[in-house]
Amino acid sequence: MTKVRHHTQPRHSDSQSQNLRSCFSLSLALGPGVRTVAVVCAAAAMLLLAGCRADMQDQPKFVPQRGSDFYPDGRSARPQVENTVARGQLHQDTYYSTGLGPDGKEGNAMPFPVTMEVLQRGQERFNIYCTPCHSRVGNGAGMIVQRGYRPAGNFHTPRLMAAPLGHFFNVMTNGYGAMPDYRAQVAPQDRWAIVAYIKALQLSQDAKPADAEPSAKIESLATIAASEGLDQSFTQWVLPPTAIYGTPNNQDNGIPPALPPGANGKYPGAQPAAPAAPAPAAKNTTPAAKKQ
Repeated sequence: MTKVRHHTQPRHSDSQSQNLRSCFSLSLALGPGVRTVAVVCAAAAMLLLAGCRADMQDQPKFVPQRGSDFYPDGRSARPQVENTVARGQLHQDTYYSTGLGPDGKEGNAMPFPVTMEVLQRGQERFNIYCTPCHSRVGNGAGMIVQRGYRPAGNFHTPRLMAAPLGHFFNVMTNGYGAMPDYRAQVAPQDRWAIVAYIKALQLSQDAKPADAEPSAKIESLATIAASEGLDQSFTQWVLPPTAIYGTPNNQDNGIPPALPPGANGKYPGAQPAAPAAPAPAAKNTTPAAKKQ
């Protein structure tokens, strides 16, 4: 550890300044030799006064991994208090805190029952932390993406529709690609609530008439858009032109975009991504190794 010392000008009291002025006035009244001695004495006095100040960076403190004679055992770092658990280290239920099973793979079960209160809590947390990138419907075209950020994962792709529940919890806990982790912002209980809401959101965007109650009124998005005076683009999920992938071929390699309505699981007009241009070979500027 390097200590940085900030040098500041010494502060003198009014009496000290008056004494210094008196010394200089007396030296002017005397001869040249006496004036020289007075100047030297005044300079020495100023140096002594500058060294009498103790700044806060010089206060006593414990340096990590160094001994100390303050405690009987000679250690500056104190042992953890018995019967206490540090924040973030209580992992009695491994699956609850990681989303991974005993085999280290992502599990596909909720650690607690899913109720309407859990879904409402998950929706609330999802709208706060997830919608800026994933949007309210989870298609990966949120407002941050519209402003030029890398497109987020689309929950309605076949890959994420089939992903286990522990996958979403694991991604929120540890991050994935350009997505940072949210373990500090979202508690484990709320992360699982968001997982439950994501699955409900996937069902809502892929529901079949047979999934609804017999007495329920079923309307297509196109019909709703027409009744609300919206154009047909309301029913289409298209990434804005400002969205960027940040890859050499400007494609999300591995996470396909959303399927347009009526695509039947196929991407119309999809073409394979152009391969990235190979990087130029670096010139070897290292001298040849001498033969032994």
